[in-house]
Amino acid sequence: MALKQKGTDSAAAAADPKKRRRVGFSGIDAGVEANECMKVFIDSLVVTNLPLPFDAARNPDEVGSENSTSLQPFDLNHFFGEDGKIYGYKNLKINVWISTISFHAYADISFEETSDGGKGITDLKPVLQNIFGENLVEKDEFLKTFSEECEYISNVVTDGKVINNDASIDQDSAVEIVRVELQGAAAFLYCRLVPLVLLLVEGSTPIDITEHGWEMLLVVKKAAQATSSPKFLVLGFAAVHHFYHYPDSTRLRISQILVLPPYQGEGHGLRLLDTINSIAESENIYDVTIEDPSDYLQYIRSSIDCLRLLTFDPIKPALSSMVSSLKGTNLSKRTSSLKMVPPSDLAETVRQKLKINKKQFLRCWEILIYLNLDAEDRKSMDNFRACIYDRIKGEILGTSTGTNGKRLLQMPSNFESETCFAVYWTQEGLDADDQTVELQPEDLKTQEQQLNEVVDSQMEEIIEVAKNVTSRGKDKLGVSC
Repeated sequence: MALKQKGTDSAAAAADPKKRRRVGFSGIDAGVEANECMKVFIDSLVVTNLPLPFDAARNPDEVGSENSTSLQPFDLNHFFGEDGKIYGYKNLKINVWISTISFHAYADISFEETSDGGKGITDLKPVLQNIFGENLVEKDEFLKTFSEECEYISNVVTDGKVINNDASIDQDSAVEIVRVELQGAAAFLYCRLVPLVLLLVEGSTPIDITEHGWEMLLVVKKAAQATSSPKFLVLGFAAVHHFYHYPDSTRLRISQILVLPPYQGEGHGLRLLDTINSIAESENIYDVTIEDPSDYLQYIRSSIDCLRLLTFDPIKPALSSMVSSLKGTNLSKRTSSLKMVPPSDLAETVRQKLKINKKQFLRCWEILIYLNLDAEDRKSMDNFRACIYDRIKGEILGTSTGTNGKRLLQMPSNFESETCFAVYWTQEGLDADDQTVELQPEDLKTQEQQLNEVVDSQMEEIIEVAKNVTSRGKDKLGVSC
């Protein structure tokens, strides 16, 4: 019938030369974003409340059908070129399964057809290998790892040292934190964890495990089993680096910390941070820092440090004095100023005893002050916000603190004017005219608006941490907040 219809149309067109045939052109392939067609799962064929070893000979089609957690990568697009798109496939689906036993992965790729729509056909294999490296294997080999590599995590854990931490967190007795140096089997394990870091931690890059001073803290859970040899599941980890601090001490930097998605929300991140703090204190580390922490990690870190500081007696007199000043001073008319900074010797005492670095202590200091103010007392809250405003303005513009300040000055250019500027620093002791860039009224209004937006954002962060500290440490708070 279709051929006949086509013939009839041709004859009609030939009989009437005025009729024109319609000619169709295929459009340029628009591609599909990786975020739309690719999913990543952690496949737990072993459940923590089931005995090990499990039935690794189960139906391969069951892989991923149950006991799996769908990951939420921050952005899959950035692995696929500048525009983050995949070209040349119709109805493409990519499902990647990661084993919790050995952290091997396999990719199930399906599509209806491929065709070059003007953008070529994306070669998926090198992109996936760039993400998962040698972890990426075929399905049969992937299934075999569940039985052949049951001892993989156990071999790493038995070479490490269990860290006993007396943190006041409800703890599962089957969960342990094991400290291992990043060499041998532990280094290979870290390499297998790298894809999860790349997928789940924005801006992350693998650490250089050949560099001296790296170690890893593993959160592991003993799984019940019938054999005498213990088996473990990795719930999370932290990679930390010991580096030299002049003249004769060592600093501890947290480079990466990750709790695997199936086990998030169970307090394992808190345990890792508490354990790292405990190590720093017991080994007299100079201080603890975190490399480029996410907002959530900073929130957790500040909550923990504030709880530690609440029971640290040396800060209480200075804290009480600062709170009294905020309650008794009127900063609303800006005729007086008040800086919410602790005594310098107090910051040093906190570093020596609690290993909290100065920048982090100053952040916690403001939170502790807020905790000791009455949120219903408008004057105290206004004074508190005014101090936050002055600090931020000083940090950005360098005009309120009397210290050196960084400035940006737009420069004329033959290129894009919005991207051409110079950076310079003002110095103490210079005349005001030498340090001030005259702004137009509309610029001053915009500057004020932007400053207030930053202040509002920091106030929200302070309040959120304060709420968490209040809920977790009511017994440690000396006043109602």
